[in-house]
Amino acid sequence: MIPGSFDPVTRGHMDLIRRAATLFDQVTVVVMVNIHKQGSFSPEERVDLLRKACKFEPNVRVESWQGLLSEYMWEKEERTVVRGVRNGTEFDSETAAAQANRMLNPKMETLLMPAGEGYQWISSSAVKEIAAFGGDIREFIPRECAEEILARLSK
Repeated sequence: MIPGSFDPVTRGHMDLIRRAATLFDQVTVVVMVNIHKQGSFSPEERVDLLRKACKFEPNVRVESWQGLLSEYMWEKEERTVVRGVRNGTEFDSETAAAQANRMLNPKMETLLMPAGEGYQWISSSAVKEIAAFGGDIREFIPRECAEEILARLSK
């Protein structure tokens, strides 16, 4: 299971999803609602964008969840969370989150995967900032849903 806000989905996200899809028989990508972030896309729009981006990954499904990750894992009987980390700060943050989640749901395990080469600096926040200043973000977002992302962020 790969949780995230995916606002919007990036090529870094897709790299993590594809790598996880080679390790597991089934991967569920879950659009989570982050109460600390104002989204550029609704959760439903993010699910649609991810489904387009993942259409060539037969063992990947996409859904959304509003609530705690540990509750999702308990309800869906999922056991493994895959999280990407781009740097040491994210490693520390994700390690703390994994420990908190295990306290809430002892059956959860979190696997941290380093960002793939060339994806260490790509984030949804960076993509939105580049777009806000008129920069070209096509290199950072999946081709399958670039039109929708460009239309929204270039407004």
